[in-house]
Amino acid sequence: MSQAATQTPELAVFSKDIRSLGLNPLWERTVSQKPGSPCLPTHWKWDVLKRQLLRSCELIGTKDAERRVLMLENPHMPGSSFIANTLFTGLQIIQPGEIASAHRHTPNALRFVVEGKGAYTSVNGERVMINPGDFIVTPNWSWHDHGNIGDEPVVWMDGLDSAFTKFFGATFREDYPSDTQPLYRTEGDSAAAFGSALLPVDYKDDASGSPLLKYPYARTLEALHHLHKTQPLHACHGVKLRYANPANGKYPFPTMAAFMQFLPKGFAGKAWRTTENIVFNVAEGSGVAVIAGERFAFSPHDIFVAPSWCDFAFHANEDCVIFSYSDRAAQEALGFHREEAL
Repeated sequence: MSQAATQTPELAVFSKDIRSLGLNPLWERTVSQKPGSPCLPTHWKWDVLKRQLLRSCELIGTKDAERRVLMLENPHMPGSSFIANTLFTGLQIIQPGEIASAHRHTPNALRFVVEGKGAYTSVNGERVMINPGDFIVTPNWSWHDHGNIGDEPVVWMDGLDSAFTKFFGATFREDYPSDTQPLYRTEGDSAAAFGSALLPVDYKDDASGSPLLKYPYARTLEALHHLHKTQPLHACHGVKLRYANPANGKYPFPTMAAFMQFLPKGFAGKAWRTTENIVFNVAEGSGVAVIAGERFAFSPHDIFVAPSWCDFAFHANEDCVIFSYSDRAAQEALGFHREEAL
């Protein structure tokens, strides 16, 4: 912490005089020079979340709400709509036969499918069916709409970097003239073009979000289990993979990183900390996350957040698969990112 200057009568008069000019002396402030965030580690239980999501379906339709989403707001940031300084998290539910109408916006968005089958998302003219555990990419300013053609409710987690666009004053949004956008690409086009370690010969990377719309859970799970059998566990993370933009090997978004990790039964992770703000969603399994000394017993589909520079560690009561996303991509691009094992 920097120290405030010793106050004198002359300095007090000077400070008073300059305030009318929109000036303030830095030497009178105690400025923090330490990492961390005022956000609190927080845990949301799935049984509570699901109950409230189903209740919302009885009270409001997609025509009235457009997107039926419950925002997970950090208790230290009431009214902000953010789960951490840099990240938005919401849970969206769509009932059979419903359509969440098409629009686009400057924030990047990800979807992690939590429960239910029969829903789709359409992004820039291509529709993809989504299943539990799938990771879905919606790059900024992409037309997108969602629908449920199945016979059960579908829930997914939305993650957006809207805190960044708000900070820069660059939040724009536009509605499509109709509920759905025209589909001019065949389902599976993005997977064929970008999902097999191949690229179209004339593809030009524009450094925006990943052109691969869906990262199927089955493929991710297969990779995690294979590596668990063939490689030693990381002391902190077990087996952890990051989702990559297949066009350039970078993160799926310029601002957000996304990961999936496997913790075998009995895993007792070493504590670590990072400047990232991280949101976790439990795909499978149960255990305990210890964040800043607080114990959170988690079960499938629970969501919890580890704010910047909080030490945390995982303990697995059974085999666990955990999805997470963070602001790491932006921090690395700006040279801010730090991490350390404890």
